[in-house]
Amino acid sequence: MRFRLGIDFAHGARLHMNILRLKPLCSLLTACLALAAGASVFAQAAAPAAAPAAPAPAPTLEQRIAGLEAYLGNGDPGAVLKVGPKDKDDNATVPAGLTTPSVGTAGPGHNAFMMICAALVLFMTLPGLALFYGGLVRTKNVLSVMAQCLGLAGLVTILWWAFGYSLVFGKSFNSPFLGGSEFFFMRGVDSAPNTDYAFWVSQNVFSMYQLMFAIITPALIVGAIAERMKFSALLAFMTLWMFLVYFPLAHMVWGVSGYMNGVWNAGASIKAIDFAGGTVVHMSSGWSALILCLIVGPRLGFGKTPMPPHSLVLTMVGTGMLWVGWYGFNAGSAVAADGVAANAFTTTTLATGVASFTWAALEYITRKKASVLGFCSGAVAGLVVVTPACGFINTTSAMWVGLLAGAVPFFACTKLKGMLKYDDALDTFGIHAVGGTLGALLTGIFATASVNGNLNTNLKDIVGKSLWLEQIKAMAITVALSIVATLVIAFVVKALIGLRPTVEAEQEGLDLSDHGEEGYIYESKS
Repeated sequence: MRFRLGIDFAHGARLHMNILRLKPLCSLLTACLALAAGASVFAQAAAPAAAPAAPAPAPTLEQRIAGLEAYLGNGDPGAVLKVGPKDKDDNATVPAGLTTPSVGTAGPGHNAFMMICAALVLFMTLPGLALFYGGLVRTKNVLSVMAQCLGLAGLVTILWWAFGYSLVFGKSFNSPFLGGSEFFFMRGVDSAPNTDYAFWVSQNVFSMYQLMFAIITPALIVGAIAERMKFSALLAFMTLWMFLVYFPLAHMVWGVSGYMNGVWNAGASIKAIDFAGGTVVHMSSGWSALILCLIVGPRLGFGKTPMPPHSLVLTMVGTGMLWVGWYGFNAGSAVAADGVAANAFTTTTLATGVASFTWAALEYITRKKASVLGFCSGAVAGLVVVTPACGFINTTSAMWVGLLAGAVPFFACTKLKGMLKYDDALDTFGIHAVGGTLGALLTGIFATASVNGNLNTNLKDIVGKSLWLEQIKAMAITVALSIVATLVIAFVVKALIGLRPTVEAEQEGLDLSDHGEEGYIYESKS
């Protein structure tokens, strides 16, 4: 014990001596730190104090109210805030930080309207078009056209999410022919409005609304090649067709930097107008349908074996669904529940009713019978022809559109097809190509700024004068793009996987050969 204590005492003494030796060094370090701290304090005292950040300017009561009033007229809620210095184009700017709660916010009424319209346009394809086409084919192929409509709905949805929406409604490419890549995979597409296209509708709602147009357009082509094109070949063809025809054409006509967007693009090379898809939807699908049906060839027995519709009941039901859904197609293209939408709703109704009656009347005059198929065909023709015009024409013009829509496609389907002997099975060309082309031309003739003031934005000098010439230019580009692209795609797919099923499969019916199902199973009577 003594020995241990002795060692500890000696160790403690040495430690104390070491600490005493370090004391001057510690004192020097303390002095240096104190000097540095003093210098810092002096520097802070000498430097001028930073100015506090200026608060964001507050909107006036008048500006807040004006923003809300813009909602009623589908206007820009931020327009009243442009009170800052002028930019290089001599336009007033919005001071930094100045805003109101209505800026960048979707309006509940307009948003709800557009969600309903999107559902209505989908309703046109599923089940409207599926039933309309399904009733017109033979029993052994009823499921095949329905499967094609369903398959295209899924395929186009994937393409739209990945690339389509951005290629049509983006602008990063700074191109009049394709949009951009900023919205690939729906990146950044949220509930805030994309003010390039709508001030009061969420961009995600707008994108879904436009998706429904992208779905029904290739589905229309199905009618021309019904009963004789393989399901796999159809999907391959449509995948390429969307990229080469639909996406570029939709951007050219509706994109903010589009080549043919006369309403909103002041720099458009062709100052054409298309309210809801005469060129983008009906002309593109109809002219492509003609070329594809010629390349695929006629159905086995065409011109020799009778091929009547197996169920006009289904066709009639489908027609009613198409007519109802078309209100979302046409009125919804105003992208707001406003007066322009109301006008489109009205003119669509008038033109469709007149066209349906006109077609059946012409049947009665030429054949002494007005058929249900005639009423249905006339209604669809009226819907097609009024589509590009509905938001730009008045009610009197709508009546003329309906009369011509019932007469011209009637001639194309009952006379022209027989003269040229092409097998457009369900009259996609006769109604959609001929009708869409007619509608685009009539739009240029009948459009008036008294119905849609947006025509005064960039077109006031040509509306009612030379607008129809711009329409002809847009029609020519649409036809050329549709024909050339379809030729290329069809021959590529034909070379790689073939377009038609085997003779045996076609005779058996595509329901069984492509899908292993039957639309109708009749139990034998015991």
